[in-house]
Amino acid sequence: MSRRIGIVCYPTIGGSGVVATELGIFLAEQGYDVHFISTTMPFRLKRLYPNIYFHEVEVANYPVFKHPPYDLSLANKIAEVVDREELDIIHAHYAVPHAICALFAKQMTNRDVKVVTTLHGTDITVLGIDDSLQKMIRFAIEESHAVTAVSHSLKQQTEDVFQTQAHIDVIHNFIDVHERSFESDEQLKRDLGLEPEEKVLIHISNFRKVKRVDQVVESFYHISQHVKSKLLLVGDGPEYSKVRQQVLDYGLDQNVIFLGRQDNIQDLIKISDLKLLLSEKESFGLVLLEAMSQGVPCIGTNIGGIPEVIQDGVNGYICPLGDLACVSSKAIQLLQDEQLWQQQSEQAKNTVLHDFQTKHIVKQYEDLYEHVLKKD
Repeated sequence: MSRRIGIVCYPTIGGSGVVATELGIFLAEQGYDVHFISTTMPFRLKRLYPNIYFHEVEVANYPVFKHPPYDLSLANKIAEVVDREELDIIHAHYAVPHAICALFAKQMTNRDVKVVTTLHGTDITVLGIDDSLQKMIRFAIEESHAVTAVSHSLKQQTEDVFQTQAHIDVIHNFIDVHERSFESDEQLKRDLGLEPEEKVLIHISNFRKVKRVDQVVESFYHISQHVKSKLLLVGDGPEYSKVRQQVLDYGLDQNVIFLGRQDNIQDLIKISDLKLLLSEKESFGLVLLEAMSQGVPCIGTNIGGIPEVIQDGVNGYICPLGDLACVSSKAIQLLQDEQLWQQQSEQAKNTVLHDFQTKHIVKQYEDLYEHVLKKD
């Protein structure tokens, strides 16, 4: 029996949008009818699928509202799509605002539609510490028919912050290992001015303070004293200007390449030798899987869901938060020892194939949907 799934997510670049879109694509390939409900077309939908549909949320800008009422417009659109398309499941990515909007929409519909909520991190680690939002987030979690978290760390944090007895399933993020790059490694290296003997480090983020991009640059400064290397910084955000100035202050302007936001990062990852993720908050770290799928070892901090992805000394290294001496020494060791790098590169690919295989994780969502639909 073909199920009809509505997916509510942010369409922009970011872990939640990537996972939500990839999940929808794989569900469609399994025969589900998938309906994306968002403000714009999710950026990962790069081709036409006969059983994937997009429903645009149009936010009206009325003078009576100080801010455009996105939440109300979204809830109304979800209700419209549920009734018209006879959806069985609304899968909301983020408790606030998406699960709240889905629950509101359910009250407006004529169908017994089920609400599944996936917690990605920001709704818990950032919004969850805001007293004015705690009751709303707890309501979204406890009223959903099923709740998932992308890591055991996030599940534990949710239970601790909200003191909720709601059952939370852990379903990890995943990556499509079959995604292909479009440019040859040699040509891209030439385009970026990279020398054949140079090692390439990469960091990808939204340049928020919690990502600690400044510590990535500081670590690279020490690494570059021992290893001929370049650092690729991919992304944009509030810390961008500060980091650019830091690069100038360290005299690294010839060694650090700012690339801004990139839709397809696989080409850049493929030419890299090491991925750095030194965040102070990270519920999972999808960029780690994207790097590992290409055989790129990673160094990350011992926080959140990062240790659930990086196996210290096996497919990369885990360092204490803020311990840049650890980051630098491990990076130098790895980049100078070709045999060690090859071993960790192979283990990185194996980690993705065995622990975060798309088919296995999508099956977990399918099983969850069926369990929810069998409930009274």
